[in-house]
Amino acid sequence: MTREAMENKLVNYSTQDGIATIELHDPPANTYTYEMMRDLDDAILQARFDEAVHVIVLRGAGEKFFCAGANINMLKTVNPVFKYYFCLHANETLNRLEQTPKLVIAALNGHTVGGGLEIAMAADLRIARQGAGKIGLPEVTLGVLPGTGGTQRLARLINKSTAIELMVTGETFDFERAKDLGIVNQIWETASNDEFLEKIQKYAESFCPPHRAAKAVGRIKRSVQSGSEIPFESALAVERELQQQLFQSEDAKEGLSAYVEKRKPNFTAK
Repeated sequence: MTREAMENKLVNYSTQDGIATIELHDPPANTYTYEMMRDLDDAILQARFDEAVHVIVLRGAGEKFFCAGANINMLKTVNPVFKYYFCLHANETLNRLEQTPKLVIAALNGHTVGGGLEIAMAADLRIARQGAGKIGLPEVTLGVLPGTGGTQRLARLINKSTAIELMVTGETFDFERAKDLGIVNQIWETASNDEFLEKIQKYAESFCPPHRAAKAVGRIKRSVQSGSEIPFESALAVERELQQQLFQSEDAKEGLSAYVEKRKPNFTAK
């Protein structure tokens, strides 16, 4: 087992067994500022370029919050021009996360509200710890809208009418309702936050070699995330190109051989 770690003031980054863990770190609520977004951006790029990383896990520091969104004190003190570029950079950062061809799992280990949910929605899968907190987009109560991709990603995750209803009421709710709505993929009951994060690590490892063809996992993610936003014929072209890349991979040869030979494949992410 190898482990590398990089600790910043606002984002902790570490790698272990093919998993890059990105932890938002600004206790108690892990609210984000421009500085945190820059650290997050750096961590996403580091994970993207690291060929030994196959899955990215996002989580919040502590046991109470995944993330409570943008830092309100910061927003009160900066001018409208700064706010605009702050939102633009946040959009670019989350787009980069969403388009990175590696599976991204958001581990919701606490309250996930406002911009925190917007960050989580840029992940591919959202796993919540049972009873750990509330979830929702309550920005309307501050007189603004979810401005870090929330209005667009929520409407794409669930139906438009329900998305509008949730945002105009500003309601926050438990993870069970979020799962019923399709915002959360799974809810895990664990005895502690540490146990939850250990289970997340093991779950993430299941998408890594030798268990899974990680390159195929990443290209499936990329095909869906990119293809769902463009015309259907163009999306099929993206799918074909990604498939052609996989056809040339060692993992595809191994998968086909293992099937014919009736044995378990041993993937290498090559």
